[in-house]
Amino acid sequence: MKIAVVRERTEGETRVAATPETVGKLVGLGAEVAIEAGAGALARFPDADYAAAGASVGTAETVLKGADIVLTVRRPKASQLGGVAKGAMVIGSMDPYGNEAEIAALAKAGVTTVAMEFMPRITRAQVMDILSSQANLAGYQAVIDAAVAFDRAFPMMMTAAGTVRPAKAFVMGAGVAGLQAIATAKRLGAVVTATDVRAAAAEQVESLGGKFIMTDALKDASGAGGYARELTKDEQAAQATLVAGHISKQDIVITTALIPGRPAPKLVTRAMVESMVPGSVIVDLAAERGGNVELTEPGKVITTANGVTIIGYTNVPGRVATSASQLFSRNLVAFLDIFFDKKTKAFAVNWDDELVKATVLTRDGAIVHPNIKYDGAAALDLPKPVKETAPAKTGAASKTAAKAPAEPKVASKPAAAKPAAPAKTGATSKAPKAAAKTPATKAPVAKAPADAAPAAKAPAAKKPAAKKTPTAKGTT
Repeated sequence: MKIAVVRERTEGETRVAATPETVGKLVGLGAEVAIEAGAGALARFPDADYAAAGASVGTAETVLKGADIVLTVRRPKASQLGGVAKGAMVIGSMDPYGNEAEIAALAKAGVTTVAMEFMPRITRAQVMDILSSQANLAGYQAVIDAAVAFDRAFPMMMTAAGTVRPAKAFVMGAGVAGLQAIATAKRLGAVVTATDVRAAAAEQVESLGGKFIMTDALKDASGAGGYARELTKDEQAAQATLVAGHISKQDIVITTALIPGRPAPKLVTRAMVESMVPGSVIVDLAAERGGNVELTEPGKVITTANGVTIIGYTNVPGRVATSASQLFSRNLVAFLDIFFDKKTKAFAVNWDDELVKATVLTRDGAIVHPNIKYDGAAALDLPKPVKETAPAKTGAASKTAAKAPAEPKVASKPAAAKPAAPAKTGATSKAPKAAAKTPATKAPVAKAPADAAPAAKAPAAKKPAAKKTPTAKGTT
């Protein structure tokens, strides 16, 4: 089993998908690890440390040649994966929404892509959650960046010359990034307030020493999976009124409302920015998706006419590349670890595993994730499963291959070839029954495909879809 790690080609990306520490763990699992020379340089991991950990260091071509697994921070282009083994797994952050053509190209290239940001937010997968590990660092770095731009002290200082009042920091959103921002600002001595549309966030904010504010018109907007539901127009107006009245009194504002795959919601209007005092700082952690602030310019730091600094960095975790790489690479190793046999050192993916079903985007030349749709698939001559979203929901493509040889009688009949597709739904308890009935009588053979369609949809609504609901909302 060869695992390859190459240098990130995305502009501005400083992180690396493996560190000397995680290379040692992968070698211990029985894998051969190859690292492209200079892959960890921007994150301050020299090639010598990788070699000492047991990895071979070489060019991108030699590293990728015959690789069974490619670990990456950002989605690579299909053209950058030349030489990998057939069906090789590419594991990392895939950012598929809005980039469906790139995902389709990876499918055509024959690689199996795993989007780690689609990892279900369940207890078992916490150690694999790249969104949380990177957002945690982003929240910390946001406060550090704000402190640098803020030309005053954060804590209250009582001196012989007089007292310096503490900075007032306002955090919008009490998710992973927001909570870390609250904790960091509090440690620096600021007076911290925070808001969130989920009532349950109040206790978390207060536990970190912050004061929670929420409009009376919005009792709670908690949604499935711990995420917020969409607000009504009246609720949005009430929340905006609350923010407008509070933000004008703040020195530091940090916005954290980032929704994967969607434009970031606009939380801070031009008028709100203009109401702030000169020298105030806003850090927009959603800049990569357009920003929560109306005036944010992604990738830039600007100063408005009234003297407010707006920081719109697009890769905040990359600003602490060493720490971010350490956490990100541990997330990847935790995911791979569940497929290694500790005794035999053999690697085998369980395609029926809920974590695999939730994260695999492409496999066997097709897009298999139900949330990824690409209109240009026909032009790329991708297999039919691209359009058959119901079977693709489980991503259990291996079942089709396993069942086809197991039913030689069905395979000999043209009409029986179609029931194999519904088997992809992963409805293991019902699919065998359908297969048993088909050879039993000849009359139902013609009806099998028509009957099979409802059968495929029913499990998707009752069982697999129930498991996927938090996954889909967890990535949006």
